[in-house]
Amino acid sequence: MSQTPASSQTQASKRVRPLPRLIFMTRWLQVPLYLGLILAQCVYVYHFLIELTHLIEAAFGNQRAVETLVASVGYIGTVGPLNETIIMLVVLGLIDVVMISNLLIMVTVGGYETFVSRMNLENHPDQPEWLDHVNASVLKVKLATAIIGISSIHLLKTFINADAYSEKVLIAQTAIHITFLFSAMAIAFTDRLMVTARAGDH
Repeated sequence: MSQTPASSQTQASKRVRPLPRLIFMTRWLQVPLYLGLILAQCVYVYHFLIELTHLIEAAFGNQRAVETLVASVGYIGTVGPLNETIIMLVVLGLIDVVMISNLLIMVTVGGYETFVSRMNLENHPDQPEWLDHVNASVLKVKLATAIIGISSIHLLKTFINADAYSEKVLIAQTAIHITFLFSAMAIAFTDRLMVTARAGDH
């Protein structure tokens, strides 16, 4: 009588020696780290709501809210009514928070799925499309792409408020952004070589 796949997997798991089983179980030590990232995301949500509240209050003429926004974005100029530059800097800051939050989601969900345990979301209507084919290589490429997006937002904020920065800082931020860009390209190229090599083996 042939064994079912489930019973074969159960017997195989029973044959795992104690030390390898213990080492494999250490993957659950990462769970507090992912829970910590969730708490960090809660902090970002709180910060986002505070900045958004100040922006709305400033739009309705609250001068104290305008001064708070000017201080938070490091705007150099006469502090008067809310102007387009301040709005742009604040909105870019909000976008920056959203992109970092997206990065946290990718690390938390993708990392847990890849390194800890399957979530079994195959038929869930809200399953992220990228999670369907996530692995360590795909996760690295997506994280590198997200970091480039965050760096782009920071660089744009710097150029909009260029008077607040020295020429050395502007050059340094541009060089760092270009470094991130080349790093992401190198990671994607390496991943593509690995996929091609695996396809050649088959």
